[in-house]
Amino acid sequence: MGFALGVASVVLMSTTGATADPLAALGSLPGVAESVESVRKAVDRVYGHRVMRRRSNEITSEAALRGARGSAALSGADWALEEVRRRTDFSGDDDARVMGAALRLTAEAGQLLSIWRQSPLRVLARLHLVAAATNGDEVGRPRLAGEPVDEPLIELPLPGADEVHGRLEGLAELVIAGSSAPALVTAAVVHGELLALRPFASHNGLVARTAERIVLVGSGLDPKSVCPAEVGHAELGRAAYLAALDGYVSGTPDGMAAWIAHCGKAVGLGARESTAVCEALQRGAA
Repeated sequence: MGFALGVASVVLMSTTGATADPLAALGSLPGVAESVESVRKAVDRVYGHRVMRRRSNEITSEAALRGARGSAALSGADWALEEVRRRTDFSGDDDARVMGAALRLTAEAGQLLSIWRQSPLRVLARLHLVAAATNGDEVGRPRLAGEPVDEPLIELPLPGADEVHGRLEGLAELVIAGSSAPALVTAAVVHGELLALRPFASHNGLVARTAERIVLVGSGLDPKSVCPAEVGHAELGRAAYLAALDGYVSGTPDGMAAWIAHCGKAVGLGARESTAVCEALQRGAA
């Protein structure tokens, strides 16, 4: 596949060529199969918990709250979970607005599952609209040439508008075509590509992590949305997140494998979080 040329130019600009299922090739990278298996075991563990059989709606709601908190933390609004529970107004300052956007996106994600496989670009536009919660001309569409991007925590070179449009189209084609690749691989590519492109004027990190959630839930890996990868990404820390993203952007086999492994660890930690919630509910402590 020639990954050293970069995932953008080789995997995401075309769905034709050496393979009709380019994402499947990522599944054979070193360590990826192990990451996929580890995630499957973690997911099975929480779904097999006796509390899930009786109180799955509560686990889903709690996972949504914790996932939103984790995603917001990675975008600079690192609030304690109890502060998120307590607040009712998320318009007071920049951090509050980031948290509010994360909560809105988490709530919106479940409404978009059926649309994702048919029209991923429509879903991404909707996610940005929900996150931004304004009526500006730049909301709900990919940025145009010369438009600035407010994403201060990601300092990678910013692709030009033409490249963004081409790569988004390529990503959409891959999603619509479907893949035999494990859900973890597809989710990691969607997440990484959106972070690398930063296609919108703002809220790209929040949108990228929500898109990852949509893939994980919609694929059937986590149908009840109780394994919030955002929790794991936050727990692993911003430095590790950005270092793994550098690997994705490099397009090398090792870099891609490292990014997928990082996403796998995040899903596993999200599953562990919900398993702990199940245990707490079983003890009557939560």
